Amino acid sequence: MKIFTGPYEMMMSWIGKRGAEKYLYGLTFCESVFFPVPTDVMLAPMCALDPPRTARLVVLTTVFSALGGVFGYVIGLFLFDQIEPWLRGTAYWDEYGGAVEMFGEYGIWIIFIAALTPIPYKLFTITAGVLGQNLALFVLATLAGRGVRFGIVGYSMKWFGPALSGYIEKRIEVIGWALVVLLAGVILYRYL
Repeated sequence: MKIFTGPYEMMMSWIGKRGAEKYLYGLTFCESVFFPVPTDVMLAPMCALDPPRTARLVVLTTVFSALGGVFGYVIGLFLFDQIEPWLRGTAYWDEYGGAVEMFGEYGIWIIFIAALTPIPYKLFTITAGVLGQNLALFVLATLAGRGVRFGIVGYSMKWFGPALSGYIEKRIEVIGWALVVLLAGVILYRYL
């Protein structure tokens, strides 16, 4: 089943268009709140295709991810009562419970970890708001985690771009499913 190819191709089509940076920043903002496709799949080829823009792309992608994170935080803080009935009826309810537990165990550090890894950051942005985590620390943890992550992606592509871009494109389904398996493994490990 090919579920990663379509979104990947859609994002790749945005790269060649005028205003591609706007698409990247919009995707990044949305990915921090609800969008399932990680920003990296658009950031990486943009840095590979235009290496001199890498620093700008990494910094602004980090900023828009933090802004999206704050939006998720605000949803959790002010609108959770409205979305909770829907959330209870989905598989996300258990994930939300796990996020609450992780905040209890790791505190605000879980934001840094979620921002840096394939753990679904969006779930933690909303949960941070629900739990009333310190907003300044939330933003700092987001900027640090996302800055490192997007820096690694952007500069890897700047330095090794063409070879990696071709590799990713040919293997997007394998990479996507590997990330899903990795995430499932992390979740299973956490709850077993």
